[in-house]
Parts: sequence; C-alpha cells; structure tokens
Amino acid sequence: MTVHQAQMPLCQRGLSQLLIIDAQERLAAAMQPEELAQVVGNINRLITAAKLLGIPVIATQHYSKGLGPIIETIHANLPQTADPTEKTAFSCCTAPGFERNISLQPNRRQLIVVGMEAHICIAQTVSGLQRWGYQVFVPADGIISRNAAHKANVLERMRHSGIQVVCTESVGFEWLGDSSDAQFRDVWSLFK
Repeated sequence: MTVHQAQMPLCQRGLSQLLIIDAQERLAAAMQPEELAQVVGNINRLITAAKLLGIPVIATQHYSKGLGPIIETIHANLPQTADPTEKTAFSCCTAPGFERNISLQPNRRQLIVVGMEAHICIAQTVSGLQRWGYQVFVPADGIISRNAAHKANVLERMRHSGIQVVCTESVGFEWLGDSSDAQFRDVWSLFK
C-alpha cells in the first residue's frame, strides 16, 4: 500500500516574483535591532539575486507620511522598475493599483514575500494572494514583527494554510536550480 504525499513546491525562477512589503524607516525603528539587521540583509540578498536572475521585484510602502520611506539600503538596491506602491490598506491585495504590478507578469504565479510587519500587512497580503490563486512563499528570516510572538504565531498560521514557509537561502538556490548555472557564483556569494 502506498501513501500519496503532496510534493513540496520549490521556487522557480521563471514563475517567481519578489514582493517587498513596507520595509520602512519608522517601522524599522520599532523592531529588535539584531533581527532587523538580519531581515534587511536577507531582503537585500533576495533583491540582488532577483536582479541577477531576471526575476521581477515589487515593493510597497504603507502610509509613508507616517512610516517614512523604504529603508535606504533596501531602496538603493531596488531595480529602477520597482517603483513602490503607496498604500493605506493592510493587505496589498486591497490597495488601489497594486494588482497592476503583478498582472503584468501573468505567467509568474509564485510570489516570494518579505518585509514588515509579519502578523499584519504580510499576513493579510499572503492570504489575499492565495485567494487570487498565487503560490506564496514566505522566507521566515525575511519577515519581522515588533513582537517575536506575533511573528511566530503568523508563521504557524501560514504553514497550516498552505503558505510555503522557507528560508532566504533556499529561495536563492531554488531559483538557481543547478550549480552549472551561469549566475551560480554570483548568487552563491550572496550567502557565503
């Protein structure tokens, strides 16, 4: 007797888009400094890998009058095409204009989601993306909340809801797929 198990999905370069949610200066000021540094570093690793591999990058900022601009080191690394969508809705999926960013790439049905805050804007967005039919991956080391318990809670909720909880390095190497890839050394060097 064989037991059928669901296949574990992997991030695929040709299907992926990277979404950076609300990684903003004033919001960052409320985060734990050590974890924030790790998350910002991991977001930048994924942005760099995405640019090397031709993966679209999307960014949002929530009520920038109150929360400030995107963190400068992240903003400086964004591709010029990643003009952040301004929003006041917690879910990107209910923010006017957001859908334009992802509908331009109809064959890219995987969204890798990073940013702030895990239990509010990220949780509501990944739920919306899932309802829209996207396969959603969330690097646990690429998201943050002011309270670690809130992040832990939402990660558990995501796992039970079919959201793929991964790590940043896994995403980079899944995008590569093979060490013979022409971009292997450049991507690998991001994670050394």
